Amino acid sequence: MSIYFFYGDEDYNIELEIKKLKKKLLDKNFASMNFKTADNPSFPELISLLRTQPMMFGNLMIVIDCEDYFSKTFEDSQLEELSNALENNIESLCIIFRAILPRNEGKKVDSRRKIYKIITKIAQMQEFPTFRTYKTEDISNWINKEGKKHEIIFEKEAALALIEHIGNNLRQLSQEIEKLKLLAYPKTTITKKMVKEICISNEDLFGFADFLLKGNKGQALLEFQKLLEKKHPLEILAAVQTMLRRWIIIKSKSKELSMFEISKLTGQHEFVIKTTLEKMKDTSLKDLVDLKQNLIQAEYKIKSGQSINHIDEVELALFS
Repeated sequence: MSIYFFYGDEDYNIELEIKKLKKKLLDKNFASMNFKTADNPSFPELISLLRTQPMMFGNLMIVIDCEDYFSKTFEDSQLEELSNALENNIESLCIIFRAILPRNEGKKVDSRRKIYKIITKIAQMQEFPTFRTYKTEDISNWINKEGKKHEIIFEKEAALALIEHIGNNLRQLSQEIEKLKLLAYPKTTITKKMVKEICISNEDLFGFADFLLKGNKGQALLEFQKLLEKKHPLEILAAVQTMLRRWIIIKSKSKELSMFEISKLTGQHEFVIKTTLEKMKDTSLKDLVDLKQNLIQAEYKIKSGQSINHIDEVELALFS
């Protein structure tokens, strides 16, 4: 039937495209049975998948994650077998090769590989790069368009508030839009207040992070104690790890890159970058890196069972 090759670092758009094909090609009565995924299967498994017959009536769709294939070496006999299997693909079988690349790292699929040339010779190719624009107007347009799909309308200030806290991550934006539709029901207009209620439900976490950024450990400790009433220590740790990664990039690149370039690296809006830099003007890069290392060690100790008291372990990592 059809062979596709979807690749890039915007996994959300790849997912949407696969859903579109699934709806178009598969009988809804047998869709769950006739849809399979495989994560970088071994070569024998790959060939077996390419020759699979549908279990029930209708078409069969198989999504094959294949990032690892472009760093492996295949024998010529294997490549020939793969080529034959693809060329003799049965009419009722749809194969989708999917290569999801690390987000915002600028990596590409190695087009020099023989396997790349074999797949792309037959497959319909489409690249899905990260939503590259970081301009407020462009992201607002995407939010408004996505809102219409959910039959809701964003006030201008609501869209700006969403961008400020999410950036240009399409998957996160889409998830928040779905939450906002539920919050607004039966109304259809999304206000800035609604965005704050839903997307800034982690307001205590942001407040804690602000004190941590400014080096105000006393106040940060008080906020940490409040957070523990609502969140598990590992949940707090994971959130701070994500923030720290961005802070380190912002701090280390602030003198050599523009706000726009840093936005591309962190997936955050330029306004957020500027505000973050102001908050950590008295915080050294070394302190941020040391803190991240402390948190990594704390997470390892907790998950490996070396630490029984999770709260003390996280608290020690944050405030030692």
